[in-house]
Amino acid sequence: MQEQEERNETRKTKILLSIIAILLAIIVMIAIFYVRSTHPRTQAKREATEIAKEYARLNTVDNFYWFTRKETYFSVTGKDDKGEELVVIIPKSGEKVTVLNQKDGQNESQIRQVVETKYKEKNIQKISLGLYNAQPTWEIVTKNDDGLLSYYLLSFANAEEVMIIKNV
Repeated sequence: MQEQEERNETRKTKILLSIIAILLAIIVMIAIFYVRSTHPRTQAKREATEIAKEYARLNTVDNFYWFTRKETYFSVTGKDDKGEELVVIIPKSGEKVTVLNQKDGQNESQIRQVVETKYKEKNIQKISLGLYNAQPTWEIVTKNDDGLLSYYLLSFANAEEVMIIKNV
């Protein structure tokens, strides 16, 4: 009888250790997946920040944007050593970096307000900044109650409509 209890106890221990091993394997797989999935964005942000610091002499970086339309751009906002707020737009190729003074255009919160008031969109999914047809442009992605996406391209300078794609 005691031998049977010991076998049962050993069996329970093996099952428990197997469950723990499986859970640990799942946790490790999730961690690896997360790191790999965020790595391109992290690397792009790091490289864009380095370029922005070199080209625009940024001291602080406040925001990073990944903009993809016809081409891919990485944009960084921040302040230079004089305290001026700047926008640095970097093409994926790294050539022809565009540096803008933030006071000459709309910032993210102003663009968010335009989309919420003028277009009555409340569920903003993503905001990014880049060049579209060689012009600094904000891209705002929204989602409606039916789960459909709308894309608003608004000019950096004055938030005028560049293009709108609704209910995709």
